[in-house]
Amino acid sequence: MAAAGLCPCRVLLARRGGALRALCGSVRGLAAGPETHFGFQTVTEAERREKIYQVFESVAKKYDVMNDSMTLGIHRVWKDILVHKMNPSPGTLLLDVAGGTGDIAFRFINYVRSVRERQLQRKLRHHQNLSWQEISESYQEDKSKSLGDSQVVVCDINKEMLKVGKQKAQHLGYSEGLSWVLGNAEELPFDDDMFDVYTIAFGIRNVTRIDLALQEAYRVLKPGGRFLCLEFSHVSNPLLSRLYDLYSFQVIPVLGEVIAGDWKSYQYLVESIRRFPPQEELKAMIEDAGFFKVDYQNLNSGIVAIHSGFKL
Repeated sequence: MAAAGLCPCRVLLARRGGALRALCGSVRGLAAGPETHFGFQTVTEAERREKIYQVFESVAKKYDVMNDSMTLGIHRVWKDILVHKMNPSPGTLLLDVAGGTGDIAFRFINYVRSVRERQLQRKLRHHQNLSWQEISESYQEDKSKSLGDSQVVVCDINKEMLKVGKQKAQHLGYSEGLSWVLGNAEELPFDDDMFDVYTIAFGIRNVTRIDLALQEAYRVLKPGGRFLCLEFSHVSNPLLSRLYDLYSFQVIPVLGEVIAGDWKSYQYLVESIRRFPPQEELKAMIEDAGFFKVDYQNLNSGIVAIHSGFKL
């Protein structure tokens, strides 16, 4: 009834004011960027990138310890399987994205060194007629190139993760054929057709625009190059799925608080796994980016999966 007594001009102005406020709200929403998710929260893409950066800045120093605790050390086996699936040979150029602490890079170097050593032993067996001095000189020359010109570039958006990785490399004695680059998976700082293999292990679900990251992976790979993604996925067994959910939501955040003093970051990590596309959906996304012969291998009933594709 109060509104009925208002001057028509005031009513019109009030309506225009409401419309203007609504328009301003819409403009602010557009300026903030498209909405996405951070775990189970709805946020803008810009907010998500900032929050994820803060998560990994927070967990970097305890990242390896937490991986061992959360997976009971099984993540090491999963990473070994990834590198054996890659089967790199001396001369391979690898880009490992979101690989800040170096786990894939170090395994790659060990694998290539092993292949190189076997090649060298076979070569020496075929030179039985050489003198001891000639064999020694040949061995020392080849031994000095233990990676056979292989290179691995670790690219990560987070400075703290790269810092931890570099410290580990120094402590473990890795230097040859290894470099560290600060970069965004959605906009890689590399030329086209540069690498033989692209890997991303437990990183792609933390990328805000997975489609852009896949397009970038395709761009930097050489024709014939291979894409490999190791990521938490969706469990196929209903009983195991329920037990896995119970462990994930009731145990992992508690471990995060006890070991790393960070409940929220590990709560996000659990939620991000549940929001990640299932195996077939991710396969379709990889194909949409241009890759061929895309398939995947479930490990431990789909707790994790390895997706593979080729740039032809």
